Amino acid sequence: MQYPADFIKAIPKADLHLHLDGSLRASSLIDMAKRASIELPSYTEEGLFDQVFKSHYNNLGEYLNGFQYTCAALRNLENLEQAAYELAIDNQEEGVNYIEVRFAPQLLMNPAAGVTFDTIMHVVNDGLKKAKHEYNQQASVQQGEKPPFDYGIINCAMRMFGKKGFSPYYTQLFQHLRDFEPMQVIRTAAMELVRASVRMRDEEGLPIVGLDIAGQEIGYPASQFKDVYEYAHENFLLKTVHAGEAYGAESIFEALTQCHADRLGHGYSLFSPEMTEDPTIEDPKAYGEKLASYIADRRIAVEVCLTSNLQTNPSIDGIKNHNFKHMLDNRLATVICTDNRLVSRTTVSNEYQLAVDNFDISLKRLKDIVAYGFKKNFFPGDYVAKREYAKTNLAYFDKVVEQFGLKDDSHS
Repeated sequence: MQYPADFIKAIPKADLHLHLDGSLRASSLIDMAKRASIELPSYTEEGLFDQVFKSHYNNLGEYLNGFQYTCAALRNLENLEQAAYELAIDNQEEGVNYIEVRFAPQLLMNPAAGVTFDTIMHVVNDGLKKAKHEYNQQASVQQGEKPPFDYGIINCAMRMFGKKGFSPYYTQLFQHLRDFEPMQVIRTAAMELVRASVRMRDEEGLPIVGLDIAGQEIGYPASQFKDVYEYAHENFLLKTVHAGEAYGAESIFEALTQCHADRLGHGYSLFSPEMTEDPTIEDPKAYGEKLASYIADRRIAVEVCLTSNLQTNPSIDGIKNHNFKHMLDNRLATVICTDNRLVSRTTVSNEYQLAVDNFDISLKRLKDIVAYGFKKNFFPGDYVAKREYAKTNLAYFDKVVEQFGLKDDSHS
C-alpha cells in the first residue's frame, strides 16, 4: 500500500531510541562549537555533512567519529539545554508526540568545572520541559484536537571507556580508582549512574524513565552489568539494552535473561545466524527462531533503526534485505526509531517512509507499529495515564486516516 509523505508526517508517532548527542541540528552545532571554543573540521553545514555526518559510512568507527564534536559541545550547559529544547521542537514539527531522549550523562560531566550529574539532568529536563509546555499551550492541543506532547529521559551507562579522552569524569574516575581493574572502574561508573538516576527520579521528580547500556558490544557483554540492571529492576526503573546491533543473537538472550530487558535496542542479529559466535550454540538459525518466538510471545518491543543499521553494518545489502522483514513476518512488536537524527541524517517520518516504501505494511500493521510506540514506551506517569495517552494518540491516528481517505485493503 502506498502512503503519501503528508500522511506519514501527520500521523502521531513516538521515537523511543533517540540519542541526544547524535541528534543536534548541524547549524546549532556550529554555533555551539563557537560558543564553547570547540574546534570543528568545518564551520559550514555543507562541510560538516561532507566530512563528518555523511549519508554513508564505511564502518561503525567512522559513524561514531562525529560524537567527539557533539559531546564536546554539550559539556557547555547552555548548549546542552538548547540541544534538548531543539530536539523536542524538531520532533513536534513532524508529528512526533512522544520521545524518549537517551544519553550518557557521565560523558558530559566535568566535575572540576561544576558540571555534575545532577546539573546535567536538570538542564536537559529544563530544555525538554520548555518545549513541551510551549507545544501543549497551543489552542489545538488545549481544545483536544491534537494529542499533547510528552517525553521521558533514558540514562545510558557505557559498556567501555578508556583512561583518557572519553570525558573529564571518566579520566578522573580512573585516577581515583587507579588500583582497580579497568572493568571494575567501568562497572563502578555504571552503578553510580543507576543509583543517581533512581535518586533524582524519586527525590526530585525528574522524568528519568529508563536505563540503557551503550557502546561497543563485542568484548563487553551486558552480563557484566547484571548487578547494575538488578538495581534498576529492584527500583522499578525500566530497562532497555543495546543488543544485537553488532553482535549475535546470544547478546539479545543475555539482555533478556541477565538484564531483565523490557525493550531491545536494534535486535538486528536475531535473524542473522552468521553473526552468532557462541560455540555452544550448535544451530544458530534454530536458536534465533526460538528466541524470536519468545520475544514475540512476551511482546518485548524492538527499537528498529533502519538507516542507522544500513550505515553501520555494511553486510546489509540494501534496505530490502534488512531483517525488519523477518521481524514483521514473525510478528514482533517493532517501534520505528531514528537512533541519531544528525549522524544518520534522518527523521522519524523518513524512517517510517523507508519502512512503508520497502516492506509490505498494511494500514492495520502500520497502526500496530504506531501503537507499540505508545504502548511499549516507558511513560513517566502511571499505567492508567499511559493507557489514556496511548488511546488519545491512536484515536488521532484514526482521524488522520479518515482525513486522507485511506482504506485498509488487507486482512493481516
